[in-house]
Amino acid sequence: MSSDGGVGHPADDTTSFVLQPPSPNAVPQPPAVPTQGTGRLIAGRYRLLAKLGHGGMGTVWRAKDEMVDREVAVKEPRVPDHLPERERANAFERMRREARAAARLDHPAVVDVHDVAVVDGRPWIVMELVHGRSLGGALQEGTLDAREAARIGLQVLGALEAAHAAGVLHRDVKPDNVLLGRYDRVVLTDFGIAQIEGETNLTDTGGFVGSPEYIAPERVLGQRPGPASDLWSLGVVLYTATEGVSPFRRSNTPATLQSVLNAAPAAPAAARGPLSEAINGLLHKDPARRPTAAQVRALLETAANPQAPEPTQRVQVTAPATRSPRRLGRKAWLGAGAAVVAAAVAGYLLLADPFAGPLPDGWAKRTDAKLGVTLAVPAAYQPGHPEKDDTDKNWVSYTDWSGSIAIVVHLARRSDDSQHEILSNATAQMLDDNEKFRNEGAYELDMPKGAKTDPDKNATYHGRAAARNTVVYTTDDSQNPRPRELQIFYYRTKSGDLYKLTVSYPGKGDFTARGRDVAKAAIANLDIKKP
Repeated sequence: MSSDGGVGHPADDTTSFVLQPPSPNAVPQPPAVPTQGTGRLIAGRYRLLAKLGHGGMGTVWRAKDEMVDREVAVKEPRVPDHLPERERANAFERMRREARAAARLDHPAVVDVHDVAVVDGRPWIVMELVHGRSLGGALQEGTLDAREAARIGLQVLGALEAAHAAGVLHRDVKPDNVLLGRYDRVVLTDFGIAQIEGETNLTDTGGFVGSPEYIAPERVLGQRPGPASDLWSLGVVLYTATEGVSPFRRSNTPATLQSVLNAAPAAPAAARGPLSEAINGLLHKDPARRPTAAQVRALLETAANPQAPEPTQRVQVTAPATRSPRRLGRKAWLGAGAAVVAAAVAGYLLLADPFAGPLPDGWAKRTDAKLGVTLAVPAAYQPGHPEKDDTDKNWVSYTDWSGSIAIVVHLARRSDDSQHEILSNATAQMLDDNEKFRNEGAYELDMPKGAKTDPDKNATYHGRAAARNTVVYTTDDSQNPRPRELQIFYYRTKSGDLYKLTVSYPGKGDFTARGRDVAKAAIANLDIKKP
């Protein structure tokens, strides 16, 4: 743990440091000064000397281990007194896991954990004292050149490789958690929210699991994180260190998360060649398309030592494509409609592993009594309903706040079908729509004629005939045409009412696979009250 007061800031602070251009007159930070609590003896051996800093889960002290006469860093739990006992217990368990996660790793770039002292039921983590400051503190004085950034990146990468080999995901790689010690040592610290393979997840209370601008897109979407998620965060750190600006930081947390999902940062200017290749590859929205740790290592080694020969196998990467959120019209989704609603911070606290039960983890069931239907949707998706002047009231939508993916259910009631638009069965209804898609398009969806369809006439619902269709098209937007894909599930009830469940998502890019997964789960879990 750093001895300069650069331990960091609360994990949910999206403006934890302000980057400035290099300054030749930068004044080093003064050493930590004694504060209240100095002199206290912990567990009969650790004497608190001075406060070094604080983060979201604890206060870190410089202390002396009087038993062996050496200075150490001691992390004191910080848990608000008003928290319920269960949440306090969870916070303490997270600190124990931090100690276990770091202690099981044997790597020079991982801070050593010496002891966990339990005082009044609270775990105090005793670790080595790293004399230096955090990378976040260093970046307040200016950016790093490409060679230094690559050197630091290599050591952080080594720590992550050791962690991943031991079944540990760090999940909060950011400049404040990278310590710059003596003799060019670099240390990755703060495993407070690490995920240890085989251990039960703990629900985070009142904040994000990680710092928003460094969270990988798949974690924002609630997908299962993996080593590639930590590597994404390393890419953000390298970009920030060299470019002097954090690529995804915005003025508030929802906007920051939206930029993580959709924004493409400008190509690195200061970082060129292999370092630029590494950053571009690590910031690919699709984790499957990011370079492996070995490929990143080869690029960073070349960047850190320009005289060395470049890797024989270059990593072919491209900058992530810019994706502007699309706002859907009020009369969209085949007459159903979908509203894009700005996200509230509280809607994004469930960043959990998916597909761990009857529903994907992080999903919820939403019942609309008026339509007589229960939908399974990602819990963070925002609901949309008909507006007052809508003539069609028989729909409800759920949209991810970026506007990329939407789930809409529409009910055509037999009692209201004076124009006889409801056909005799679901397959007939699907084939009728197919003709419209191919020959007329769909104005509400910006769909020109000529869409490609892939009908499934053999679909069933509770043993009765249903239909399912996949529609692929390119929007007719002359300025920015985009590939789109729909999956539509048709079901006609015994009473003659027609339900259409439509899931729409980008036809190409990072969200396509996610959209297909959402469609699969939403259709499989559709529950109609009177089938």
